[in-house]
Amino acid sequence: MKIILPFLGKTKEQYLAAGIDDYAGRLRRFVQLEMVVLKEKKNAAKEDTVRQQNEEGQILLGSVQPSDRVAKAVRIVALDPAGQQLSSEELADMVSRWEDQGVREIAFLIGGPTGLALELVRKADYVLSLSRMTFTHEMARLLVLEQLYRAFSIKAGTGYHK
Repeated sequence: MKIILPFLGKTKEQYLAAGIDDYAGRLRRFVQLEMVVLKEKKNAAKEDTVRQQNEEGQILLGSVQPSDRVAKAVRIVALDPAGQQLSSEELADMVSRWEDQGVREIAFLIGGPTGLALELVRKADYVLSLSRMTFTHEMARLLVLEQLYRAFSIKAGTGYHK
């Protein structure tokens, strides 16, 4: 299985970048991991938020192979506060089910500072919420990687989750 994590812009906070690198290395023991840094859009005016979200959404979706998307070999997971909150065990179960269904790739889409476009969230195969609390998009990157590592550790029966 392959996990795709396209990031809008580089991680600027060094402590978060270090954590992202750490959990990316751990996760690669279980799956192929592709982390791509994409160019984020910068709009100065607050009224341009929707346009910025839509442009960034197209950039994020463009990072996932369209042919695989049509064949349902890829699952798109949008990170959004209105999404479903899962326990670590439930995330592990979901990933296992998708693997059993022949899913080869899962793309986790994290918005930039303004979040994901509503249109992209609607197109996603699954909408996941990390919490009802608000996190920066850079923190969300680290949290997603840690939870994916935890989910694959649960699947493998290692002691990390205990």
